[in-house]
Amino acid sequence: MTNEQPEHILKWLGEKPSLGELEKRFPEIREGVRQELATLLAEGTAARLPAYLKRLQREETQLERTCRGSRSDRKGATALIRQMVRVRMAHLAVKQHLISEATGITGGKVRFNLINGMVAQKLLFSDGLERKPVSLFWFRLLWPLLWQRKLLMPLVQPEGIYCFYSKSLIDGLVRLIEGRFCLEIAAGDGTLSRFLADQGVTVVATDDHSWKHEVRYPRSVEMRDGGDALREYLPPVVICSWPPAGNRFEQQVFRTKSVQLYIVIGSRHHFAAGNWEAYHQQTAFDYGEDRALSALLLPPELDGAVYLFRRKLQT
Repeated sequence: MTNEQPEHILKWLGEKPSLGELEKRFPEIREGVRQELATLLAEGTAARLPAYLKRLQREETQLERTCRGSRSDRKGATALIRQMVRVRMAHLAVKQHLISEATGITGGKVRFNLINGMVAQKLLFSDGLERKPVSLFWFRLLWPLLWQRKLLMPLVQPEGIYCFYSKSLIDGLVRLIEGRFCLEIAAGDGTLSRFLADQGVTVVATDDHSWKHEVRYPRSVEMRDGGDALREYLPPVVICSWPPAGNRFEQQVFRTKSVQLYIVIGSRHHFAAGNWEAYHQQTAFDYGEDRALSALLLPPELDGAVYLFRRKLQT
């Protein structure tokens, strides 16, 4: 690392330097990140990338807490800055990899052209990257006409967007919840809870805020990890959209006796989302995919799926 003051580097990071700029300024960190990514991708799949990024972010959070307790510790501040650079570099490198895998483009900026960008914006977003409930009628009419549609998810996933919710899907979820209190865990930017609340559901969105480099957390998303939120609210209904693969917090859902229904929005590919070991090992719930709801998750190229866990009746 350079001999620059940590506060100067922190200010520079706030300007969101590019991957190339980060690598040029911190070549020793670049080599470490490249080796880690090469090892993860050696299996020919990107399934382990979310867990890798999550681990880096968790390490940054731990260093940040340590530094708060010893503000004059320059060594600790330097370690924190190094980790912040590493996290930012890794996120940008993963984003570059996903885009090149999906598009075949390995260099330069990837973006929608004017027509594809305008139609995608109108279909999926209300303003900027703020998602809206998608009209299935207009989606089914216009989506097949977009010849750049394969660019959508590689471009938005690094911003914490893993799927889009149709109006019909939200209506279906509202019917499942049946007026009960609902807790969303790992809520990200709180989009799903916002849509449910707009339909009259009493819902609380929670997240540990560990993806703050990519996700813009609104005040409506309480900063709590899944276990704390479950113990605090004792909800009858829990919902989670795209839980990270192999996460630990979903185990707590099955141990929380108040939960009668757990709704998981994720992927048909088990490596992509969810703690499938926990799903298989738990014995208190019957579960399966609701294919009717899965068909309402967008875009269809995601192979998205909605899984329902219903508590077994006591005999």
